[in-house]
Amino acid sequence: MFKNYVKIALRSLQKNKVYTLLNVTGLALSMACCILIFLVVQYHLSFDNFHPQRERIYRFVTEQHRDQISYVATVPPAFGQAFRNDYSFSEKVARIVTFDKELVSVVSGHEVRKFKEAAGVAFVEPEYFDIFNFPLLQGNKADMLSAPNTAVITESLALKYFGTVNADGKMLRINNKIDCRITGILKDLPANSDHHAGIFVSWASMKSYNEFFAASDSWGGMSSPLQCFTRLRPGVTVAEVEKVLPAYVTRYRPKSKNVHHYKLQPLSQVHFEARYGGAMEKRNLWVLSMIGVFLLVTACVNFVNLATAQALSRSREIGIRKALGSLRGQLFWQFIAETGLIALVAMLLAIIIATGMLPVINNWFHTKIVLSFMHDWMLWAFIPLLTLLVTFLSGSWPGLILSGFKPVTALKGKLSASHSSFAPRRTLIVLQFSVSLVLIIAMIVITRQIKYASHSDLGFDKDAVVMIGMGSNFYDNSKAQTLRKELAALPGVKNVSMCYAAPAAPQIWNTTVKFDTRSEEEIFKVSVKSADESFAPTFGLQLLAGRNMFAADSNNQALINETMLRRLQLSSPEEAIGRQITYDVNKVMIVGVVKDFYDRSFHEAISSVMITNQADQYTDYAVKINMKNLVKVVPELEKKWSAMYPEQLFEYQFLDESIAEFYDTESTMLKFIMTCSFIAIFIGCLGLYGLVSYMVAQKTKEIGIRKVLGSSISGILWIFGKEFAQLILIAFLLAAPLAWWLMHTWLQDFKYHIQLGPAIFALSIIIIAAVAVITVGYQSLRAALMNPVTSLKAD
Repeated sequence: MFKNYVKIALRSLQKNKVYTLLNVTGLALSMACCILIFLVVQYHLSFDNFHPQRERIYRFVTEQHRDQISYVATVPPAFGQAFRNDYSFSEKVARIVTFDKELVSVVSGHEVRKFKEAAGVAFVEPEYFDIFNFPLLQGNKADMLSAPNTAVITESLALKYFGTVNADGKMLRINNKIDCRITGILKDLPANSDHHAGIFVSWASMKSYNEFFAASDSWGGMSSPLQCFTRLRPGVTVAEVEKVLPAYVTRYRPKSKNVHHYKLQPLSQVHFEARYGGAMEKRNLWVLSMIGVFLLVTACVNFVNLATAQALSRSREIGIRKALGSLRGQLFWQFIAETGLIALVAMLLAIIIATGMLPVINNWFHTKIVLSFMHDWMLWAFIPLLTLLVTFLSGSWPGLILSGFKPVTALKGKLSASHSSFAPRRTLIVLQFSVSLVLIIAMIVITRQIKYASHSDLGFDKDAVVMIGMGSNFYDNSKAQTLRKELAALPGVKNVSMCYAAPAAPQIWNTTVKFDTRSEEEIFKVSVKSADESFAPTFGLQLLAGRNMFAADSNNQALINETMLRRLQLSSPEEAIGRQITYDVNKVMIVGVVKDFYDRSFHEAISSVMITNQADQYTDYAVKINMKNLVKVVPELEKKWSAMYPEQLFEYQFLDESIAEFYDTESTMLKFIMTCSFIAIFIGCLGLYGLVSYMVAQKTKEIGIRKVLGSSISGILWIFGKEFAQLILIAFLLAAPLAWWLMHTWLQDFKYHIQLGPAIFALSIIIIAAVAVITVGYQSLRAALMNPVTSLKAD
């Protein structure tokens, strides 16, 4: 029986090639998207789930309570050692400090090869490799990082640096500060881990590298490179541990207005909690999953529409089969067999499409996903389940309709609209339109928000500014000033400033301040930006009162922004001029007030900013150039810089590019939603094709009669136009409230965002209406132009 089903199904599909092609195309595109979404979701859900006892692994994090609550994925440097000594809740405690893009030098005789590792260099306590499952290829885990100036590297880096995995005993120089002997080789870290560093240096080396992180009394501040992990003993609860942690605040920070609340974050949440820097929020995975469901439903709806539109042409076939004794159940399973064959072919095509698109998806989402049937049993389960689901979602309703035809009516070719289920098919078209409209509105809103963030006046000039790292391991004022003058003298260079990052940058230095004669520190945090006197003119900052900083050898001057002025409760900019600010161990005088500028992404409010000439904190040259001379200027910048810092690697980035990285997640989602929108619209067009095909078949004689009675072509076209106008309007009324709620919720993540005005929704309905007109126009016009004699002769 099954063999017969397949044989008849193949004949039927071969006979109706256009029908088969349309269905295979629609299903293949949606199934390919589902496969890709499944791989992305599976990849992110698998992060760091390969560690033994992972349910007992936690990261210590901090809630900072001041005038506002902020969240950081770190603790004071001294916290880890204190917790290890004071309490027995944990089996292991380990600190790790990761310095991004550190210079790594490999010395071989007189040759020095230099590398910048994007994943950074990590200083770790030995217990780190007891908590996390990163297997060794060579070395003894018990003592490989016990001594100062020792390091462990991954096999890929061993091959990169030395051409062999047998790198035990070889030397690396880290940032021209310390030389480390390699004592172990790790297997390459899995891609699905938030731990990316490939070089791990012993914690005993930290004191000579960075005293702040190594000090046992560093309770006054926190820095994001440091993380502290623990594996709790069996039976120990989070509540037990968090109950004792306030004691550290009382003991070490009793007078601070920045009240710390130390918490435990489960390892399973590290990848997902955005407030603590998680790479992928779970809600984004839900959004991707729902898009996959929408596309799949859209494709299945399209299949149903085309199948029921074809019902008229198959009515006599069904009538003959029933007259010869075929049962309804047999006819139903016959149609399911046809649908199954289409779904199977579509799935094979979907796998090819997904394989071809995977590199693009990896590039968009910054992932390293591999489509592997050999090692992924979940993919083995997902593929056949998806195929079966599509088969029954697509084939059940048409199968019931076709198998329900009455033999006499079917043989006479007198099926009515009710037999072909025209009203339910309108409902399905509305559903397709609704899905497409939601995606289109989302695409428009995200595009406009990114454009708004990228093209708004940020309060400073971000164009044609090149940021170049200073390159020195410690601040050398005479050397830095010399290079600054040389860079400024180059043709095509307008201005050069030395600073700690640009006006808007991911690097943030927050601290507390004491204003003038006030006895207590202010309750709010201040973002300190160290910069020289050229900072304001280089970036075009606007002075509201006072003057710019003068060139000086000591950090005794400061500019503040309007937000800080308001936080200090001063009534006018002039009132701040000449007043003193105390921060850390420094005292500076306010010499000017600048207009507010966006110092972070549009996700966050403008900070209280203080710009001060603390030269020992400078890390970058900001070079304002004439873009007409770009091709010539950059090589000259590199030449001058490399002559001053021959032991370093020259790197630069345009400021507008680094600001665009603030919205990397949004840009990725936009690309994906745009792709899915186009696919949904395309599949919807196939559904429209099915509906208009049915309408033309149903109204052929009616059109002929109308033409004989004098109807114009435009009048006949309106017969079809009003049908689709009604469907589009109903779909819009359903989609608009859902889309508004979804995008209103999404925009709440931005402190500064666009408004959801009528124009966005009007544009979406114009787009979908234009698509509908293009899709149905050809067949409608052909029907309107048909010779009435021909149409009246139609069976």
